[in-house]
Amino acid sequence: MDDILRKRASDRHADLMDRVYRSQSGIYDLTRKYYLLGRDELIAALRPPPGGRVLEIGCGTARNLVQAAKAWPEAEFYGFDISSEMLKAARRNLARSGMAGRITLFHGDAENPALAMPLAVQSYDRIFLSFCLSMIPDWQGAVRQALSLLAPGGELHIVDFGQSEGLPSPFRALLKRWLALFHVEPRRHLRTFVKELDAELGTRTEFVPLYRGYSWRFVVRPRA
Repeated sequence: MDDILRKRASDRHADLMDRVYRSQSGIYDLTRKYYLLGRDELIAALRPPPGGRVLEIGCGTARNLVQAAKAWPEAEFYGFDISSEMLKAARRNLARSGMAGRITLFHGDAENPALAMPLAVQSYDRIFLSFCLSMIPDWQGAVRQALSLLAPGGELHIVDFGQSEGLPSPFRALLKRWLALFHVEPRRHLRTFVKELDAELGTRTEFVPLYRGYSWRFVVRPRA
């Protein structure tokens, strides 16, 4: 029964994401570059080992994967998204960029990614989520799932909306209302949650606030 309920919840979320992005996927990258701040800092910090596997959870249009594959040409790249509409845009982007042979895409849910992973790939050296947790209902579960897919010595990289703690309160209120139009909810407990994971699992987390807290970036390293 629990599996059936989870499947229904996943299907509902997939339908919502498809409705949100059906009319936006073609202009997503053009518009989001002005406010999804911190993505390139995350990519620069990945530093995967030669021949290492890199997975983006919630890859959207594959913009980040293309940039990462250019930055780290010796690594293998994978990505999945719950939205079929975004994956269509991602495959078009890979074809235009000439990266279709470098990046493997698949349809999957961040709350249970192992169900959709390629059978030949069971773990990754780097996993990243870019402005994705703010749209995942069970975002805490998604972080735990991501950690479970890391290879020994791997790292989980996260960037998402922070709380804009260094910015004026009218801006914070306006941003929150505007993001809600796209079903985006900045996770105000994210920093506390990763601290709790450190205490529970022995992970070591690096926290980097960006742009006066507009974005929060994390690197989570499991215990060796």
